[in-house]
Amino acid sequence: MTLFETSAPFQIGFQTVRKLSADQFKSIRDMLYEHSGIFFTENKQYLLESRLNRRLNELKQDSMAEYLEYIKHPVNRKVELSFLYNHVTINETYFFRYANQLNAFANGIIPNLLKEKKATGNSRLRIWSAASSSGEELYSIAIYLQETLGIGLKQWFLDLVGTDISQKMLERAREAIYTTNSFRSMDAEHTRWVEKYFVALNGSQYLNHAIKNMVKFSYLNLNDSIAIRRFQGTDVIFCRNVLIYFDQATKIRVIKNFYDVLNPGGYLLLGEAESLHEISSSFKVEHHPGAFVYKKE
Repeated sequence: MTLFETSAPFQIGFQTVRKLSADQFKSIRDMLYEHSGIFFTENKQYLLESRLNRRLNELKQDSMAEYLEYIKHPVNRKVELSFLYNHVTINETYFFRYANQLNAFANGIIPNLLKEKKATGNSRLRIWSAASSSGEELYSIAIYLQETLGIGLKQWFLDLVGTDISQKMLERAREAIYTTNSFRSMDAEHTRWVEKYFVALNGSQYLNHAIKNMVKFSYLNLNDSIAIRRFQGTDVIFCRNVLIYFDQATKIRVIKNFYDVLNPGGYLLLGEAESLHEISSSFKVEHHPGAFVYKKE
């Protein structure tokens, strides 16, 4: 089939649907992979086409060829790749998600870490949410720490950092204003915490300044092995539901980078459906009630 035939647009109702040729798909896929580590197999071409058709409508462009030239331009490249990343990943996050794992973190991991740090005179505790999205995960961690340690938290130099490749998500995280979609499947205790740490106004929940001021957010591409080095000396890494977007080589590289920046005895927490099987054997699996985590020996 010729390039023209493969990439020719066609009509569905009143919408023009542009198709990617094989070469166009490979070009955009490779740029996105280089930018973020996300790899699209050929059977996911339809997903990329769907997102791109919306973008072409916004830009008032007529063809995939026109868009390809547009995204290749140095002035547009970073913005467009960030746009694609935002639209091909699912920012599925809400407060207190994976409660069993958070309980393991607050009631098992943190007491163990603090005991070891007290014995060595180390007062620094560094926790990294490696794909923080719109902030619900890191703020949940901060609330758990506040509730678990209370006034004792002041004894520690706490470094709570959230990173993401999406500037749009980072902006939302810093605002810390949330709708009902961010509060799901909550038990009575979590409901009390929402009432305690949020102010309801005009249908939204505004996080209080005390919790907001505990954390900071910054841009990071997990595909950038050099940039990750700045997290050397981390005690706990949360990286939940991110590996599913990476190919095997990227998974192995990212997990190795996590291992390298973790302190000895540090922890890695993944999504409930994720594991390090066939990715890394460097971590020890540690079991907690209703959850398991990975520990650097």
